[in-house]
Amino acid sequence: MCGRYASSRGPEDLAGVFEIEKWEPEETLEPDYNVAPTKEVHAVLDRPLKDADSPRPVRQLRRLKWGLVPSWAKTPEGGARMINARAETVHEKPAYRRAFATRRCVLPADGYYEWVTGEQERELEVEGRRKRPRKQPYFVLPADGSVFAMAGLYEFWRDRTLPDDHPRAWWATCTVLTTEAEHTPLAVAPAEGPRSLAEIHPRMPLMLTPDRWDAWLDPGRTDPDELRELLAPPSAGLMRAYPVSTAVSNVRNNGPELLKELAAPEEGTLF
Repeated sequence: MCGRYASSRGPEDLAGVFEIEKWEPEETLEPDYNVAPTKEVHAVLDRPLKDADSPRPVRQLRRLKWGLVPSWAKTPEGGARMINARAETVHEKPAYRRAFATRRCVLPADGYYEWVTGEQERELEVEGRRKRPRKQPYFVLPADGSVFAMAGLYEFWRDRTLPDDHPRAWWATCTVLTTEAEHTPLAVAPAEGPRSLAEIHPRMPLMLTPDRWDAWLDPGRTDPDELRELLAPPSAGLMRAYPVSTAVSNVRNNGPELLKELAAPEEGTLF
């Protein structure tokens, strides 16, 4: 799954990486080292500009709220639960299939956090003891330090309780696509702990390599079967993972220190 990630690159950097044609200063977000559900996030998408003479899709950097609210939803309350969509079924689920057809985006990140439960803690859970397991967080990122481009979908929801000119009349929301985690060895594995992504968590965000960006973002591509071909996991061995401080578990903590690599898992959170 993807429940937390880091995004520190600014618009200028992202514009160069993704060949973005348009972004507005008000769309800029500060670096966020602990991106959590319901926060606003940067998203790259291809869409015609409002009131433009040409219907040509323009690559834009936009701010979206993480947690997709379907256009047909009566209220936005369910968005916090729809932060992830399974790549295997996204084309057929009512909440996602319309966005999958024409409203796809890329969510840029440095990498994502995932928590594992130590072996001793898992045994306690199996035994039914009430001790709450203390999980060790890991930061997962491309081994070459490149941007981690997560496949996403976006949607617009109209709040009918507000007038058309109200600044919150329209909600722009998104979700991250996930896929089965890799069982192959990590490109760089921690000295102690998991040797593959699957040993951290059975799911992972679907990373899109640069050769798929244009096709994924193209709103003119609407054939579900062709689009599903883009959902194949990337080549194995592109990722690394390392343990980080459990401070990231508190969403109120935010700063580059959260990305600091630990020499070993914290005491009490042994893998």
